[in-house]
Amino acid sequence: MLCTGLLRVILEGDAMSEADVVLRPAQPEDLADVLALLEQAGLPVAGVEESFERFVVAEHDGRIVGVAGLEEHGSDGLLRSVAVADDWRGRGLGGALTEEILLRCSRDGLTAVYLLTETAASFFPRYGFVRIERELASDAVKQSAEFRELCPSSSVAMKRELTRRA
Repeated sequence: MLCTGLLRVILEGDAMSEADVVLRPAQPEDLADVLALLEQAGLPVAGVEESFERFVVAEHDGRIVGVAGLEEHGSDGLLRSVAVADDWRGRGLGGALTEEILLRCSRDGLTAVYLLTETAASFFPRYGFVRIERELASDAVKQSAEFRELCPSSSVAMKRELTRRA
């Protein structure tokens, strides 16, 4: 189960104003908005619907302003589709969404989480991810559509080992 809750975000340039952003599991009615957000961010949408029950969204005033997804492959996870609306970038939403997915992975007993990125290789190390050679991903993760066909070979592969949380 996701640790859904309210995230208080300090708005850029105005330290006194705050906006309430709710992190929550994605619902079927969110799919169109999530797909649009991913397309705006230039991220692949193939396979999203199939694993949508493992996605989390950030919502503000009824608008989806961020998303992160997870695919499970054996005892490993594949973090995918981390995107934040242009007007919400730089406020910590991408990190909050990433941490939410990682917490869920730990609770579910996954042993590692992998990702592929073209543009955010400098973002993910702050969440414990390290660069790896693509060939070093687990066999199960290498069978994912993201590794096989959706993300180009120029993508940076990253991995984070997990410890189980109660």
